[in-house]
Amino acid sequence: MRSRHVSRVIAASPEVVYAFAADPDNLTRWAAGLAQGAVVREGDSFLVDSPMGRVTVTFVPHNGFGIIDHDVALPSGEVVNNPVRVIAHPEGAEIVFTIRQLALSDDDFLRDAAAVERDLDTLKNLIEQGS
Repeated sequence: MRSRHVSRVIAASPEVVYAFAADPDNLTRWAAGLAQGAVVREGDSFLVDSPMGRVTVTFVPHNGFGIIDHDVALPSGEVVNNPVRVIAHPEGAEIVFTIRQLALSDDDFLRDAAAVERDLDTLKNLIEQGS
């Protein structure tokens, strides 16, 4: 199983990046690879329509370490863990998303990585434009 770390440096403090990216209400604004429509709270989890179908997303509790790990329960019942970190960077903050190949084909793994890159580009642009 391969892993790939996709990151973007964002010209904002780690606290600003974390607050925006960790807010489930912002998912549809920047995470098109995960959320395409309303985010519905169900207890400690969130139901979202995604390119993979209706999924359940469960985030780690808010914390002071910049950790935005989340589990995505797919329609098949499989649960995928997604490690995400916001860390300090000399130019502001860096957000790092770890993608794991798991059972994906090489082509699907590359498509997933490209989707995460697009999502992080969108996040960067939104935050740097003050959204």
